[in-house]
Amino acid sequence: MNRVGRVERTTKETSVLVEIDLDGTGQVEVSTGVGFYDHMLDQLGRHGLFDLKVKTDGDLHIDTHHTIEDTALALGAAFKQALGDKVGIYRFGNCTVPLDESLAQVTVDLSGRPYLVHTEPENIAPMIGTYDTTMTRHILESFVAQAQIALHVHVPYGRNAHHIVECQFKALARALRYASERDPRAAGILPSTKGAL
Repeated sequence: MNRVGRVERTTKETSVLVEIDLDGTGQVEVSTGVGFYDHMLDQLGRHGLFDLKVKTDGDLHIDTHHTIEDTALALGAAFKQALGDKVGIYRFGNCTVPLDESLAQVTVDLSGRPYLVHTEPENIAPMIGTYDTTMTRHILESFVAQAQIALHVHVPYGRNAHHIVECQFKALARALRYASERDPRAAGILPSTKGAL
């Protein structure tokens, strides 16, 4: 069964197209107009082994907020769509990723219930190019709300803003990959005692 999600989202502020294949090989084609965000979405696809296509046209003449937020919302919705009925998946995933002096610990539950816990160093630089570093948490909030997953992201230390953000996306990619993969011992089984996810 193909596990592919495709979402188009159009508002007065943005036009977004996201396509994701959970069983891909990490082929990524991303264009949001926000260079560092493109770099992070590239990490998500490549390290998650998701084939990912993202095309966003947003009101960048105002700032990057709407473009980043709406892309994350569409990505979450596409991820949820691609998961389908969740039968036979591992459901839980975690990964710890270092990037030089920074470390990110990510744990995910594809639970059907959106919840985010997010911590990172408070002294992070405010900007990476045109990317507002306060948007990292908002990206995760938006993704979680639409994907309907529980996500815990913890960065206990780090100095370089680029490293602090990038290790989060790499660890998120791996945790999502592990959680969404099919468990060969659980074929045909929904990983829940409730009978629903």
